Amino acid sequence: MKVLPSLMIATVLAVQSLSVHAQNDPKRSVTEVADGVYRLQNNFHYSMVVLTGEGAVVVDPINADAAGWIKSEISKLTDKPVTHLIYSHSHADHASGGAVLAEQATVIAQSNAPDHIDSVKPTLRFDDTHVFSAGDKTFELTWLGPGHGEDLIAVVVRPANVAFITDAAAPKRLPWRNMGGANIDDWINQVRKIESLDFEIFAPAHGSLGVKADATDVRVYLEDLKASVLNGLKNGKSIKELQAEVTMEDYQDWGQYENWLPLNVQGMASFLIKTGQAK
Repeated sequence: MKVLPSLMIATVLAVQSLSVHAQNDPKRSVTEVADGVYRLQNNFHYSMVVLTGEGAVVVDPINADAAGWIKSEISKLTDKPVTHLIYSHSHADHASGGAVLAEQATVIAQSNAPDHIDSVKPTLRFDDTHVFSAGDKTFELTWLGPGHGEDLIAVVVRPANVAFITDAAAPKRLPWRNMGGANIDDWINQVRKIESLDFEIFAPAHGSLGVKADATDVRVYLEDLKASVLNGLKNGKSIKELQAEVTMEDYQDWGQYENWLPLNVQGMASFLIKTGQAK
């Protein structure tokens, strides 16, 4: 009579443990977007892995756990090492855990990045552009200027013509929440810089794959949002009123429209007030 309750308790605890484990397991996938160019998903973040014949080039480790998984996935694709680790920028949600991948790699970051990025010291820095070849692939790195961060770069891979772009823009997806207090005019210029690059496939660090024209759509969204919010502020509207009135209906099919549009309005209004443009 005492054994059955114990077994029942053990079973319940095991089921609960499995449930918690399942909830905590990250959503992961590996997708080849072009010949030898892979996009690796870890929940809402993506890294890029490019096989070159000499080894693997990785853009963004994401975090230590994800970097370990990325390293394991690379070992399934090639027996060669990670030759280069590129940081799109130094924000922790994209740039943590690099030590897992940096053992034999040339570590590349833009000049404005800190001396160490989560304990990893970049071995190669550049100001505006840097181009290098590895095996049969060429990598074009371009600083996007200030805006979302001070060290944000785009990485274009040839001959695949894939651009890996982090945070400044994503195809048919609203910018992050209240845009983090960034200078949004600078942010718009970052997107303009993306538009000036030569690529076909837009592989963002968040959201779905797209094409180059999607970058233009993001810039137009930011400009439309700025114009609408600025007009409201100059007519004496409060931020709360603007969050109710600025609907940006042309973008209602974009990702995070329902969740982030009010926060986008708040962030844009705060920026325009802070910079004195709303007078």
